Amino acid sequence: LVFDIQTTVEQAMREYAYGEGFTEMHTPKLMGTASESGAEVFKVGYFDRTAYLAQSPQFYKQMAIAGGIERVFEVGPVFRAEPSFTSRHSTEFTGVDVEMGWIDGVEDVMSFEERMLAHAIAKVAEKHGEKIAEVYGVEVKVPETPFPRLTMAQALETLRAKGWDPEGQKEDLDPEGERALSAHIAEETGHEFVFVTEFPSSVRPFYHMRPADRPDLTYSFDLLWKGIEITTGAQREHRYDVLTKQAAEKGMNLEPLSDYVNAFRYGCPPHGGLGMGLNRVLMVLLGLGTIRDSTFLFRGPNRLTP
Repeated sequence: LVFDIQTTVEQAMREYAYGEGFTEMHTPKLMGTASESGAEVFKVGYFDRTAYLAQSPQFYKQMAIAGGIERVFEVGPVFRAEPSFTSRHSTEFTGVDVEMGWIDGVEDVMSFEERMLAHAIAKVAEKHGEKIAEVYGVEVKVPETPFPRLTMAQALETLRAKGWDPEGQKEDLDPEGERALSAHIAEETGHEFVFVTEFPSSVRPFYHMRPADRPDLTYSFDLLWKGIEITTGAQREHRYDVLTKQAAEKGMNLEPLSDYVNAFRYGCPPHGGLGMGLNRVLMVLLGLGTIRDSTFLFRGPNRLTP
């Protein structure tokens, strides 16, 4: 049943993306340099040198936008060398990645995602709703759009008023904070989803765009569903000079990133996108306690068999 539902979710997301003019891509999973950070990648022997397994198709889908493919969609494997032993992390999972060119702002990306998810969940409810209720005791609720939106500043203020982060030091939400925020939103609005926006630039990658008047913030978001983060997204910085300046500020060596930054050298449309974990979506949808139960042959730090 899990994988019948996974098939429906994937099919519905693709169907929605195709209807919105997206081109499906398959980006390389073997890379010559570590994609976003050197710490979380797997090294593999590649003839006489070292290659890395892609931890995200991020840079490649942005290159596609720069190359004139205006809307890009991919469902494919993602590899993360994080030694995380939680119920929601795995070292290999299926990612749903989206990138959109010629956006007016990050709101365009969030609006696309909530419509795509509502479409997919409606298909699941229609096709498997009764069986899910019978087997898992879960009612599949088709969400209304738009989803609630909260800036990170508002989220922190709301949570601290309830006693979370008594020291007032945290810039990002921990799992406890995500659960508490989702519970608060469900109570206030009856909604299972919430977008948290405007993350501090200190906790976001160098390629996230920042408001001109608030360089300490980013045009970014996480989407929480029933207390679990299922998506990270943002408007990307498409201006070559600003992009290289932000990389330098983060202390990044631009030499390994030269192929990526060169894609923006002669101009690129304003664009943004998101990455979503398909296995997490299934886990939350079915009320499963662990991502192991929504994955065919789970891979974690201690699990490489069968």
